[in-house]
Amino acid sequence: MSAAGESDRRDPVEELLTTVRSGRLARIPELLAALDTARRRACLPGLKALRKELREDWSREANEVRARLLVAGAGCHTGPAGAAVWLAAGDLGVRDWARNSALHRVIEAQPVEWQVEVATRLAAGRVRSWGWSMYPVVESVVRRTGCEVPRTEYVVRNWMDRTTDLGGPRPTLAEALREDAFTPVLLPELFELADIGYTLTLRLSPRRGDVWTEAVGELAAAGVVARAEMLDRCLARLLRGGKPVDQRAFLEVLRALDPTPEEYAARARDLVAMLDGLSVPAGHAQEVLAGLDAAGLIEPEVVAEASAVVLFRTETKLVRAQLAWLDKAARRTPDRSGPVVLAAAEAFGHPDAALQERALNVVARHLKAAGEAVLPRLRAAAETLNPAHHGRAGELFGAPVGGDEDDPDAGWSEFLPPAPEPRPLGAPIGSAAELAEELSALLAASRPEVAVFERVLDGLVRLTHRDRRALAEAVEPVRRVNPWHGGGNRRDCTPWDILYVVAAVEGRTPPWKIWDYLVGKGRSALHGSRTSVHGAVLAARLEEAARQLVQGPPPYLLATPTDATGALDAAVLVERLAGYRAVGATPGKADLSQALLRVGPTADETVPKAAEALDSPAGRRLAHWLRTGGLPGQPSERVVFAPGTGARRANAYGDRWWEEVQRTAVSQPGIGAGPKGPGGERLGSEFRALLDGTEPSVARAREAYGWTWRPVEHWFAMLPWQREELAARWLDPFAAGADRDESGAARHLPLLAEAGGPAGLALHLALAYGLGARQPEDRTAAVDALLVLAARGDLDGELLGRELGALVACGTVMATRLAAALGTVAETGARATVWTVLGAALPALLGEADQSTRGLGDVVALAADCARRTGARGPVAEVTATAERAGSGRLVKETRALRDVLAG
Repeated sequence: MSAAGESDRRDPVEELLTTVRSGRLARIPELLAALDTARRRACLPGLKALRKELREDWSREANEVRARLLVAGAGCHTGPAGAAVWLAAGDLGVRDWARNSALHRVIEAQPVEWQVEVATRLAAGRVRSWGWSMYPVVESVVRRTGCEVPRTEYVVRNWMDRTTDLGGPRPTLAEALREDAFTPVLLPELFELADIGYTLTLRLSPRRGDVWTEAVGELAAAGVVARAEMLDRCLARLLRGGKPVDQRAFLEVLRALDPTPEEYAARARDLVAMLDGLSVPAGHAQEVLAGLDAAGLIEPEVVAEASAVVLFRTETKLVRAQLAWLDKAARRTPDRSGPVVLAAAEAFGHPDAALQERALNVVARHLKAAGEAVLPRLRAAAETLNPAHHGRAGELFGAPVGGDEDDPDAGWSEFLPPAPEPRPLGAPIGSAAELAEELSALLAASRPEVAVFERVLDGLVRLTHRDRRALAEAVEPVRRVNPWHGGGNRRDCTPWDILYVVAAVEGRTPPWKIWDYLVGKGRSALHGSRTSVHGAVLAARLEEAARQLVQGPPPYLLATPTDATGALDAAVLVERLAGYRAVGATPGKADLSQALLRVGPTADETVPKAAEALDSPAGRRLAHWLRTGGLPGQPSERVVFAPGTGARRANAYGDRWWEEVQRTAVSQPGIGAGPKGPGGERLGSEFRALLDGTEPSVARAREAYGWTWRPVEHWFAMLPWQREELAARWLDPFAAGADRDESGAARHLPLLAEAGGPAGLALHLALAYGLGARQPEDRTAAVDALLVLAARGDLDGELLGRELGALVACGTVMATRLAAALGTVAETGARATVWTVLGAALPALLGEADQSTRGLGDVVALAADCARRTGARGPVAEVTATAERAGSGRLVKETRALRDVLAG
């Protein structure tokens, strides 16, 4: 029999499936055309089975099969809903098969209603970030059938991407859009998109109109899209706000649309609303409104509304521009002087004393033309002025301004927040279901909390001891969603690695693999390679817990802290050791080592006696640890570095700390790195590495942690009574927030403030860097830390002030950022604290720093305000010398005001 005859007798369904597995893609449309509806449906089980086989195979050959699967499945799904789901499947879209002609032939062969329904469903899909989508299918169906263009985000974004595809000679973007039938429908929809700023401002070539912002303006001018609609949509998009990059892009679109003064005047209320947005769009709106006012195209009430919005903004440039606008309006039309001076008086309550003075000058220039009718309202507004301006305001308005706060003898009541209360971890996790819930929360968190991690780790040990099978069943759904696959060689050990312990609970992973992996991390940490020394400590704890679960878990862990800072109450540890002794459990070495480092000092003599009475090695070791002071809180001292080694930044790394740790280890063998003694075994190797002081220097810290690692919350909880040591080790990340404009490290400052131990040079220097950090959220964290230290009585304001003065003088901390941070502290009511800091900083600020340093006048103005309100007195030589200089610059004026305040 001929081959043709044999082919005729072959089952068409089998032939299609065989072709999908190993045939040519171009044959599939032909094979599908020969199948009726029933036979196409009969192919689906085989296609789905093949798809399942390929789920773990991502070879080139498997991807070729996926292409044939995609095309065949599209033709075999006779219902549009199923076809759309099949086409949108992520596992079938490993390449841009949506452009393949075979797929389009299959879709074109379907009824028009089927095609439109599939396109509509695909258009409603999510935008895929990795560049693959079924948009070519949607576009082809819409252009071929003439159906309505879907206005979904999916379609708009893909249309924009396709329109800007490069390759070969091409028209400009504006020219291409002019010829595209989709443009009138889809172009207005781009104003609804988020995260679109980069695309809008990406210039494709130097030619005019080859960037979206310019193309929109050209198409509106040509009438391709309705100009009025584009203006309204653009303003509405700016009013909605969004990321700065988006706002700047849409502002460029607005400028490209180039509205006429009349068009802007018709939308004046929208412009006023824009004044409350980001500074760049707000500045544009302010400039346009000022021009409209000069042209007489807006009502005076609009000017007053604009002033009410702008004059309380923090941006000095906007406030100055608004006051200048008001001044010009009154000069141009003296009849408007009354509303102008009342509008300018809105700035009397501005936190910047210099802007208050500028507003007072505007009011003074036009007060006569405004008449006496405005005086009562001006007097009321003047009560919000800085006391430095009360005298002049009283003369202008004909009545005294201010009350007791102008009288230094009236006293000042310092307001500080209450000292933070302890944050106990609460009762241990009591059930497998509760543990599964907290484990899920831990794994889902972007920054896992110490309390959650410690509770879950303890719960895994505690509940395995009670009922391993019940716990394994409870965590199985969590494990399926978060499987353990080992981990990368470069990744530090983190709280998410608790999955190793979960694997040990279920017995799904051979325990020696967990041990080998974690011990490997620990060893590498000791040699300063793959992980940090803190990661090695965490790895040791997890490895030990996993091993205990296999060999026979203890009733609970010893090192679980009693406070969210990581601190462990000594009496609680005694109770836990007593429980161990009662059941004959042996403490894990890593568990006990971490517990000892977390135990804080106690004045209760009964606690070490109770530990000694346990008559166990661990009990005697704890008693010895408590009686000898454990690991003493270590001070830091300044280290002198050679020029060019960053001495100003890394100058609080203490030789004394390392010497004391080594002396403690020798005299108390049960605690440190010495041999075994009556106190029990020494600390584990990972913990000795954590305390290693072979070369006490910042260079040693950099080598140990590397530039890759940044401190995380769990690192603080390992040494909760050593905040000075931790601050000294991590000065580089703290400093980077000020002089390298990095972010993140300063958010840990409140943790250090709430921790235990001395608060010396290192902690205050870290706080100084935080107050000068670039990112506002980092400065906010530093402000919180400062207030916590002040509330606890741990803040040395003079030490902090001296360090801040030196850092500003050498250019590491910017005066503008320092003024903003300490201004926030003052606004909370802690002005006496701020004066203590600034009073100590003034000699360096005025004696060593460049007098032209931007923001220095703001710092001195804040110092003058705090000194005035708190009744500070006594001359400062550098203040007096600067005040006697010739000139009328901001710094000299503010220094003279401070000199007068200090003179009484």
